[in-house]
Amino acid sequence: MKKLLLVLLVSSLYSYLMAQDSSTPLNAEEKITVDRLFLTSDFDLDYFRQPRWIDNGEAYTSLERSTRYPNAREIVKYGTRSGKRTVLISAQQLIPSGQTKPLYINNYQWSSDKSSLLIFTNTRRVWRYHTRGDYWVLLVKSGKLMQLGKNLPSSSLMFAKFSPNNQQVAYVSKHNVYVEDLASQQITQLTTSGTDRLINGTFDWAYEEEFDARDGFRWSPDGSQIAFWQVDARNIRNFYMINNTDSTYSHLIPVQYPKVGETPSACRIGVINLKTKQKKWLAIPGNNRQHYLPRMMYEKNTNTLLVQQVNRKQNHLKVWSCNTSTGKATKIYEEKETAWIDVVSQDDWKWLKKGQYFTWVTEKDGWRHVYSIAKDGKKQRLITEGNLDAVSVLEIDPKGGYCYFIASPENPVQRYLYRSPIYKKGKAVRLTPKSQPGTHSYNIAPGGKYALHTYSTANQPPVTELISLPNHRVIKTLVTNQKVKNLMTKLKIKPIEFFKIKTQDNVQMEGMMIKPPNFDPSKKYPVLFYVYGEPWSQTARDNWSWRNWWFHSLAQKGYLVITMDNRGTPCPKGREWRKSIYRKIGVVNSRDQAMGAKEIMKWKFVDPNRIGVWGWSGGGSMTLNLLFRYPEIYKTGMSVAPVSNQLYYDNIYQERYMGLITENKEDFLEGSPITYAKNLKGNLLLVHGTGDDNVHYQNAEALINELIKHNKVFQVMPYPNRSHGIYEGKNTSRHLYTTLTQYLLKNLKAGGE
Repeated sequence: MKKLLLVLLVSSLYSYLMAQDSSTPLNAEEKITVDRLFLTSDFDLDYFRQPRWIDNGEAYTSLERSTRYPNAREIVKYGTRSGKRTVLISAQQLIPSGQTKPLYINNYQWSSDKSSLLIFTNTRRVWRYHTRGDYWVLLVKSGKLMQLGKNLPSSSLMFAKFSPNNQQVAYVSKHNVYVEDLASQQITQLTTSGTDRLINGTFDWAYEEEFDARDGFRWSPDGSQIAFWQVDARNIRNFYMINNTDSTYSHLIPVQYPKVGETPSACRIGVINLKTKQKKWLAIPGNNRQHYLPRMMYEKNTNTLLVQQVNRKQNHLKVWSCNTSTGKATKIYEEKETAWIDVVSQDDWKWLKKGQYFTWVTEKDGWRHVYSIAKDGKKQRLITEGNLDAVSVLEIDPKGGYCYFIASPENPVQRYLYRSPIYKKGKAVRLTPKSQPGTHSYNIAPGGKYALHTYSTANQPPVTELISLPNHRVIKTLVTNQKVKNLMTKLKIKPIEFFKIKTQDNVQMEGMMIKPPNFDPSKKYPVLFYVYGEPWSQTARDNWSWRNWWFHSLAQKGYLVITMDNRGTPCPKGREWRKSIYRKIGVVNSRDQAMGAKEIMKWKFVDPNRIGVWGWSGGGSMTLNLLFRYPEIYKTGMSVAPVSNQLYYDNIYQERYMGLITENKEDFLEGSPITYAKNLKGNLLLVHGTGDDNVHYQNAEALINELIKHNKVFQVMPYPNRSHGIYEGKNTSRHLYTTLTQYLLKNLKAGGE
């Protein structure tokens, strides 16, 4: 009896101590807070800034802060093997005549003979990226520094590029194409039709956002021609955003935005003969308001253009070989899909065998593979053999005979470097060491002899090294991020864990979990699911992410933070995984997430009555769908910048994955969260920027009306004039994450019970 009492006493004392330990307040060094994340530099990473390979990979350059002019950058050269450091372009060389401060280098480009340097500075944002600014050219030998487009508006130049003979530079300003002679600085305007709606040499909002199309002109190999896109957005209706805060009276901000069902901008490609200044429009067949022309490139050493054309449904892709003198287009290749086809990116479309073959990326055999295709389209050969997805092509080395690419056939949450022979049969070989599980990225030198290699995991900040290939031997470590590593030893956090889960639909999903630092498996914890779930992003990744710091801060408060990737996300798990979501966005992905949550709710340490969810953009839409479709599971949701009605989003994205409303409008309605808003039972915080040009604030207001209609109580946090990223303006990001944190604490009880 005494022994039993002693056992009970020890057991009670142990339970008491465990309870005390789990609630012990963290000290300042151990704690992660929103204020610490945004008001200190504790969590800042070091990066190797904008490296460029030169001298065929035997040297590289980087941007470094000037010691003489602390607010300026200079270009520094390093010998790849020797490590010898040389200041190639000093800040002093970048001081314009009559001025005292050097130009600030936002970006730079060398001429092919390294005699001239093109400097991009004084930049301005166009939608998402800083693609407008001023360009200067430094003639290295003479030291002469000259501004391009002097008589054009300040910060209006875009995409400046040297001619093949390095004697001219072409650029775009105010939707027209110009060329400037470097010796005389004579400027010739090549197009005159450019307006805010007739766009030469660049693209409209939809092309830029959904095809990653920005730079809209190309020099011919001999420099005698410039080919350019012309986008006719005159029939695209404006969507008006309202700025209520920057003046006493509100003003409208128009965005040319083609909604689902609206006819796309017309697009055509013109070729300008620089000697005669005459234009020739390519005669590519088809209705130019019912197809897209997202890519083009010149053939090697000829003035023939290859152009990718995709139909409006984006399930039929053709490649046209176009004679730039006559405009005649000949079809050389085509693909058809039952779902959608991703256009081949400009970086993945390269020439082989002196221009007799080009590389091509396709999923036509069930995997994302790289092929070589003859320029007449008749011969095709698979390069990346095996049951694997080539996630991205890094380098094509025609001379060495290898294609370098990223893949991860065994673990979809990670990424590794592989290479495959181009000209002969052979399986893909992994070059990344087996001893480095995680995520790897590479900047490979021409010829594949060297690479700048960055490695991270979810628990290890990025390390950047200079390595030799194919042996992957480290020549020099460039960035260690030791400061952040040291910080991690002081913080009270648990390592991020990865898991697999199989749902009742026999769908296996990879997941990632962060546990509270004093996790007690005998207790039950609330779960916050982080979701995205559409074809644009994968969330359960074994790589370093800033957002994980915020997740760790929530875990310190007593939450399990979990994310999983459903079918339709870009995991390297084959075509069927990615394209099973076709015409079912909002349906298949939300069911996968809900069924995955149901399995997790069976875990002994999960409290099934305290399940929350949050997401941004597509993840905001997913959050709404989960709250509305599965109210028995999700008790609290925080939805940031969601598409509430798929008919409100742009036509290129939504029609690619959902079809055309003339054929299957019911699928758009079925997948839209607003259709099920009447089912809301839990707590909802809706966050949206009123200046969101991507997912319009219209989505929030329409959803608000629907919730009011059904007498649903919820909370809204609008951010005036903020865009889709909700970061503009002083203190905005800190305020947003503070709002999310406080809402979660108030509506989903923290801590193990």
